[in-house]
Amino acid sequence: MLYTRLGSSQQKNLAQKSSKLNKKSIRWLVTLSSIPLFGIVTAFGIAPNTPYVDDIQIKNVVRDLSIPEIQPDTQSSQTFWQQADIRRGDTIASILNRLDISDQDSTDFLQAARGSKAMRQLRPGKTIQVQTSAEGELLALRYVFGDEQLFLMEKTDDEFKMTEQPLELDSQIHMKSGEISTSLFAATDSAGIPNSIAMQLTEIFASEIDFYRDLRQGDRFTVVYETLSNSGKRAKTGRVLAVEFVNKGKSHQAIYFKASNGADGYYTPDGESLRKDFLLSPLAFSRVSSGFSQARYHPILKEWRAHKGIDYAAPTGTPVRATATGIVQFSGSQRGYGNLIVLKHNGKFETAYGHLSRFAGGLSKGKRVNQGDVIGYVGATGMATGPHLHYELRVDGLQRDPTKVALPTAPPITKRDLLAFQKQTQSLSARLNIMRSIHYASLE
Repeated sequence: MLYTRLGSSQQKNLAQKSSKLNKKSIRWLVTLSSIPLFGIVTAFGIAPNTPYVDDIQIKNVVRDLSIPEIQPDTQSSQTFWQQADIRRGDTIASILNRLDISDQDSTDFLQAARGSKAMRQLRPGKTIQVQTSAEGELLALRYVFGDEQLFLMEKTDDEFKMTEQPLELDSQIHMKSGEISTSLFAATDSAGIPNSIAMQLTEIFASEIDFYRDLRQGDRFTVVYETLSNSGKRAKTGRVLAVEFVNKGKSHQAIYFKASNGADGYYTPDGESLRKDFLLSPLAFSRVSSGFSQARYHPILKEWRAHKGIDYAAPTGTPVRATATGIVQFSGSQRGYGNLIVLKHNGKFETAYGHLSRFAGGLSKGKRVNQGDVIGYVGATGMATGPHLHYELRVDGLQRDPTKVALPTAPPITKRDLLAFQKQTQSLSARLNIMRSIHYASLE
């Protein structure tokens, strides 16, 4: 309510009028003052026998009022985790700048980490994680590098403390299946299987299936594999634990097993090793442009003559693998072969690799190479009309058709490890059976 102080003459007239009023009743004299602009109505209430306004005593009242508590600025005390993917050509300095780390902290960190092995191994595609304050102060940094190593930096009392230690990983088991419609990698992509697992499939069955010539539409596969993670985030893809590949109606199964002596490999459910002394092909994926033949028309010599090897058409620079462990017997140029490598293997076997564009680094006569090692690269040197690999298998010095020679295999599971192998096989085979049943159910 809004009160308005009256002038002395107004007070006197009002007092005279109020004396005529009934003292037992209280009445209000209401003066309405209209203000057109805002439409506000003001009321004044005076009770009978009210003393003059000038006689009203005015007192100062002082009271303690509670002051609301001021909340601290929590924004400055908050911390944030953020990450950056390493790009080609990145340095740790450019990454810190991209993450808005303060100039002073960037300088101090670079000085402290100048001898770090991890900071010299920044691989494109990997991730660096940092913890910062709202002002860009660097509080912590994590980076997984090399062979499952963790680089960890934590800031304590304005000092960067760094450690490099093995990463603690948790294993998860995955089961996937797929069917070939166009290619192996198209099928594994469709099934959500990592490329590294697909490559392992080709290596496991490298002595059983030629994944370029032997694949058929409708071939199917079931795979059990592991992935490794740290703090709930996937760190890497592990190995294939069990796999079944049905190729041209024939089932091929493999179980991973590590023996008591530390040796590991893939075996059939019966304990027979899948590792043969010789791979079916020296190239992971290629097209056979010319097979082993006693009579083939030579495209350069323009005459019919024997072709005592297999030609694999592939782009220049395609890696060439040693099909078996052996010793380099020859490495150089040799007439129509062009750049040639000859490997001597145990017993009576030799392999030859011709028309190479170049040799693998460090390859020389007498050096030992393991099965699957890259020894050279596809080219068109010597008598060649285009880039391809000429591959020969020699038995007692004579060229033989690699697809028709019975090649030795690795020994089976030992009796000492047979019980442990059977126990592991039961568990993994059960997983394969589950996925096979799911696959068939989905086709119905």
